[in-house]
Amino acid sequence: MRRTGPAVLISLGVVGVVIGYLLELALVAAGSPMLIPPISLSITLVAIGIIVVLLAIPIRRAVRSKVKVHVDPFRAMRIAVLAKACSLAGGLLTGTGIGVVIYVLTRPVPAPSASVWLSVAAAVSAVILLVGGLIAEYFCTLPPPKDEETERSEHAPAH
Repeated sequence: MRRTGPAVLISLGVVGVVIGYLLELALVAAGSPMLIPPISLSITLVAIGIIVVLLAIPIRRAVRSKVKVHVDPFRAMRIAVLAKACSLAGGLLTGTGIGVVIYVLTRPVPAPSASVWLSVAAAVSAVILLVGGLIAEYFCTLPPPKDEETERSEHAPAH
C-alpha cells in the first residue's frame, strides 16, 4: 500500500470545495435552510484523528524498536488502511468545510456568526483528521531494508 500523496489530497480538497459550495447554493436556491455542520461533527472528527494516531503508536514502537517485537500483521494492515481512509476523508471534508465557509462568508445577506464559527470549526477539525491520518500512515510505514539484509538476499542461492 502506498502512502497518500499530496496530489490526491489536493484533488479531494478541490472536489470538496465545489461540493460544499454548490450544496449550500442549491439548498438556499430551493428555499431550504443552509446546512451548517453541528459542533458534534467537529468533536467526532477530532476524536477520530486522535484515536487513529493512538492506534498507530504501538506499530511505530514495534517497527523502530531494537528489540524484536511481534506485531500482528493483520492488525497493522487494518490500522494502515484506517489511517489512509482518515487522510482521504479528511481531505474531502476539509474541502467541503472550506466550501461551506466560502458560501457563508460570500452571501449577500450576512449569516449569523454562530454558523460562520461552526463552519470554520468543521473545516479545522477535518484538517486535524487529515493530519492524524497522515501521521498514522507514517507510523505504519516500514523502514527501508538494511544493506546487510539486501546483500544476503541478493547472494542467497535460488531454490
